[in-house]
Amino acid sequence: MSHTAHIPSHRKPRQRASKSALRAGVAGGVLSTIAVAGAAGPAQAEPVTQTIEMPTITSGFSTAVAASAQATQQVALDLETQADEDAAAEKAAKTAKKAHAEAVRKAEAKKKAEAAAKAEAEAKERAERASRTAERTTLSASSGSSDSTGSSASAPSSSSSNVSGSAASIVAFAKAQVGDAYVSGGTGPNAWDCSGLVQAAYRTAGIDLPRVSQSQSTAGTQVSLDNLQPGDILYWGGAGSAYHVAIYVGGGEFVGAQNSSTGTVQRSLDYDRPTGAVRVL
Repeated sequence: MSHTAHIPSHRKPRQRASKSALRAGVAGGVLSTIAVAGAAGPAQAEPVTQTIEMPTITSGFSTAVAASAQATQQVALDLETQADEDAAAEKAAKTAKKAHAEAVRKAEAKKKAEAAAKAEAEAKERAERASRTAERTTLSASSGSSDSTGSSASAPSSSSSNVSGSAASIVAFAKAQVGDAYVSGGTGPNAWDCSGLVQAAYRTAGIDLPRVSQSQSTAGTQVSLDNLQPGDILYWGGAGSAYHVAIYVGGGEFVGAQNSSTGTVQRSLDYDRPTGAVRVL
């Protein structure tokens, strides 16, 4: 037999065909599954590459935003202003309270100072009165031993009702100042010291007296307290060293700027007996 002679195949054609069909079916099923998966896959797995367009900001929207920002800023300014006003009010209240407390303190201090000054003035007046009394007692004893006339110490008989001329002018001026204040160094018209009042009273009569009480106590002729006439100058202390002066106005009374407590007064000689007197008229 020739080597090229046909040798029948031992393969089973039908079996091969069924295998081919099976393979084709499997392949087709796989491809169908892939196709279905491919159709469904892009919606979930494929990345988004499309650009999303944002809404366009219109002029109206821009105006609304600006207005909202302005309103917010105004609210902030209002809150800041209110805070400043509250702080200022609180500070003003504290200042007013402090000022009130200070005013009360000063008023109390002034009241205490005035009370102390009044007490001091009263004490000074009592001391001066005691000094005048002691000096008057000494002078009376001295004059009593040297008095050769033996005249009794009667009260002055002169009365202000029969005053005339320059004396009347002096007395009228002095009485018109009763109630005025006493001020050390005062020369009027509403406040006096003792010698300032006497000097001003005599000036109404055209007479210029020295300014101070020491000089006024020797400005005229020394006269007895038992022989006083309206217009005479009364003095307390020694002649030439007097510490107080006044004007005799008749009727056993005098007018003088006494001290800061009493001011200018009209008093009886018994209120504070003078040491001596001089007559200028």
